[in-house]
Amino acid sequence: MTQHVRRDGIDPAARSRARRRAVQALYAWEIGGNPMRTVIEDFRHEQDMQVADLDYFEDLLRGVEAHCPELDAGLAPFLDREIAQVDPIERAALRLGAYELKYRLDVPYRVVLNEAVEVTKRFGAEQGHTYVNGVLDKLAHAWRAAESGD
Repeated sequence: MTQHVRRDGIDPAARSRARRRAVQALYAWEIGGNPMRTVIEDFRHEQDMQVADLDYFEDLLRGVEAHCPELDAGLAPFLDREIAQVDPIERAALRLGAYELKYRLDVPYRVVLNEAVEVTKRFGAEQGHTYVNGVLDKLAHAWRAAESGD
């Protein structure tokens, strides 16, 4: 496997894999009702987690858990229904994207949007990625106005 680690030590491919696993873990957390620490441990023992950025994976999950009500409140004005009515995979992608937009300012907003769209294409409903993109684009303009050019 070819490594493309940036000068700052970040491996974008490993971060992408961490995000994919994080969406799956958020889904498992919500559907299964297990504590986040249990979900993290379960995912840590998966063989393919070795190629993901585990620190980033854990930061995403613990961050969404810690800030979930705040993230949901931030998303609410841009949703066409209650957050509980959003497809569980799309809801996980939205919360993950919202967390990165608010708390991971080191990640450009376009990367956040692109990653959320890609993970939703992979795991979500057929047109779920367009919904996720629209919601997170509006949220990015609200939360990162300077970066998004608003």
